[in-house]
Amino acid sequence: MSHSTPYPVRLADEITRQLGQLADHLTHLPPHEATQVIARILDPDDGVLGGVTHLVATGSVFAKVQAERGALPAEVWLALGRASNELDAIGGDLDEHRETLRHVGTQPGTQAAKLLAPAPLVVRRRR
Repeated sequence: MSHSTPYPVRLADEITRQLGQLADHLTHLPPHEATQVIARILDPDDGVLGGVTHLVATGSVFAKVQAERGALPAEVWLALGRASNELDAIGGDLDEHRETLRHVGTQPGTQAAKLLAPAPLVVRRRR
């Protein structure tokens, strides 16, 4: 008798596959459509980033309980907690750009290009 893969594992695999498809599509979209997709991904309430942050935070709570029982090393819980906090901070950093992305994404392709002038990109190093 074979053991079937639990539904949540299959679901995680399917979501991972779909995220790959989304990334592939993103590389081929016109700029205004790609901007719309990025804005949706970054939406803190309904976006992918918020969903992943929530998922990692939920995993952290689970790992804490398991670490308290001795079933997982405490380092696993701490790492998941740090990851959750970092994802939340990243979401906060990106949140200030959400309206700009939404606005640019709603403009037709040629009009969106007229709204913003090209800007030289500056690489900043952490020291």
